[in-house]
Amino acid sequence: MAFKIVLLGYMGSGKTTVGKELAKTLSVKFVDLDKEIERLENKSIPQIFKDHGDIYFRKKEKSALEDVLNSKNNMVLSLGGGTPCYYDSMNYLNNKDEVHSIYLDVSTANLVKRLGSEKSRRPMLSGINTEQELQHFLGKHLFERRPYYQQAKQTLKVGEESVEEQVNKIVALLF
Repeated sequence: MAFKIVLLGYMGSGKTTVGKELAKTLSVKFVDLDKEIERLENKSIPQIFKDHGDIYFRKKEKSALEDVLNSKNNMVLSLGGGTPCYYDSMNYLNNKDEVHSIYLDVSTANLVKRLGSEKSRRPMLSGINTEQELQHFLGKHLFERRPYYQQAKQTLKVGEESVEEQVNKIVALLF
């Protein structure tokens, strides 16, 4: 039976960076769900939101998630930060025997450090001007999303560890 390691968590938690390295370590395919949606739609995520809105995007996201998970290949899959929060996605993930969902749990303080310099590349953060506003926004958003993230089969607390250390912890959790 194929295995699918699904990394989830808030933006800036390292899902893509850690996922790529984990896939390389395990010699399996890496899939970034946002990149898959962009490929299918032939548009960037911000452009999809702008052109079609949130509901359209979330429907495409659910469809792409199901298509990717129905693949017979072993893989590491990085979800978008909001994916677990819509269309009962956590229940869907957790009811698939071959899926190992892992929440990369990063503190608000560490997310502020990680995302402070990335505001221009993160459309959701574009209107935030100060570190205090960023901390308030992230704290509120994490409060709303954490109950979904915490439904993952495993949780990895992420602090200042290197990508390699995080990969080693995930491997130790699963194998």
